[in-house]
Amino acid sequence: MAANTLMSCGIATTAFPSVLSSSKSKFATATPLPSVGANASSRFTMSAEWMPGQPRPKHLDGSAPGDFGFDPLGLGEVPENLERFKESELIHCRWCMLAVPGVLVPEALGLGNWVQAQEWAAVPGGQATYLGNPVPWGNLPTILAIEFLAISFVEHQRSMEKDPEKKKYPGGAFDPLGYSKDPKKFEEYKVKEIKNGRLAILAFLGFCVQQSAYPGTGPLENLASHLADPWHNNIGNVIIPRGL
Repeated sequence: MAANTLMSCGIATTAFPSVLSSSKSKFATATPLPSVGANASSRFTMSAEWMPGQPRPKHLDGSAPGDFGFDPLGLGEVPENLERFKESELIHCRWCMLAVPGVLVPEALGLGNWVQAQEWAAVPGGQATYLGNPVPWGNLPTILAIEFLAISFVEHQRSMEKDPEKKKYPGGAFDPLGYSKDPKKFEEYKVKEIKNGRLAILAFLGFCVQQSAYPGTGPLENLASHLADPWHNNIGNVIIPRGL
C-alpha cells in the first residue's frame, strides 16, 4: 500500500528511482504487499545497492554472493585482483567465524578469556596449558612448527586448484551434509555465509579494539561492566583521555 501511495503521488519515480528499481541487481527481491482489494497482487522491489541512488560500479555485476556494488575505492577494477579479493574475503570470513565463538564460548563457560587462554609456563620444565588443560608437546616453538606445516600443506593444496569456484567452495569432504546439492539453496547459502562472515570480521575487530582499551579483559566481562554503568564504562572514556 505504501508503494502504491508513493507511485500515485509521483514520488517513487522522482525521489527514489534506485530504491524502487528492480533492474539493477540480481539480489533485488520482490515482496508481496498485504491484500487490499484490487491491489492484492501488487508488488514492489527494493534495490540491493549499498547506497541507494549511487550507480553500481561497472566491474561489479551482482553475480558474486554478497555483491551489493560496494567498492568506493575501485580496488576491484582489475579482474585478476577482484577474483583474488573475493577468495581472500571468504577465507578471512571463515577464520573469523571460527575465531568469534572461540573467543566468546570459553569465557561464557568460565574457562578464562581469550587473552589468558595461552598461558605458557614461565619456568624451565613447566607444563604449558591452554584453558587450564595440559598442552601436548609442551612448548610454544613445537606447537607453532606443527601449525605452520599443517596450514602450509592445506594452503598449497588449495592453491593448486585452478577453478576459482572450487578454490572457494571445494565441496566433497568439506560439505558432509550436502548443502551444495540443491543449486538454488546453495546460492542462498553463499550469500548467508558471506554476510555472517563480514559480521564476524567486524566482531573480531571489535574484540581487538576492546583489548587495546581494556588490556587483560574479555569481551563478555567488558559487556557486563558496560551494562552495569554505561556512562562511565565505555571505550570513549578510555580513548578520549589518551588523546587517540
